[in-house]
Amino acid sequence: MLRYLLLFLMPVSAFAEAETSETIASVEAGLICPPAGMATSPAPGTLAGTTHIIAEEPPFAALTQTVPAVLGLGFGIKSQSTDIDGLSDVLMVVEHPPMGSTQTTQQSFFTNISGIGPSLTFYQFDHNYELVLGTWKMIAFHGDEVLFSTQFEVVHPRSLPELAQLCHYRDLLS
Repeated sequence: MLRYLLLFLMPVSAFAEAETSETIASVEAGLICPPAGMATSPAPGTLAGTTHIIAEEPPFAALTQTVPAVLGLGFGIKSQSTDIDGLSDVLMVVEHPPMGSTQTTQQSFFTNISGIGPSLTFYQFDHNYELVLGTWKMIAFHGDEVLFSTQFEVVHPRSLPELAQLCHYRDLLS
């Protein structure tokens, strides 16, 4: 099933495609500012070897799939399962342009999707080697089933100064 989400990027509107399974009740994409008090969890399928764990999910700071490459900025998906019990052991695969010394193009980690309210799954730019421009794709799997697949376009911060400054990172634009 293919859903079209109307997302607004400042004054420009665009259609964003998100392929979703009937197992998923809702999918929303956007940018987040780093929440305080994040912990980490081992994630051997990632370059950093860890993923962020947050106690309280932040709201999206902007509903867009165009992401300025800025350290600290996060982007991702809020999704909800149609099953009230939710889904555990969801494999999140993030495909991106080559990064790091190994030129890795794919990273993965496990997450859960609630059936009671939206669950945030996100990628945050924590290291300079992650700031690669181009198309990024987030794909969620439960077993062999693709739950959703959403694309983001990572761009130079100067092309979207309003979004690059979203989390008060003004000094990165110079």
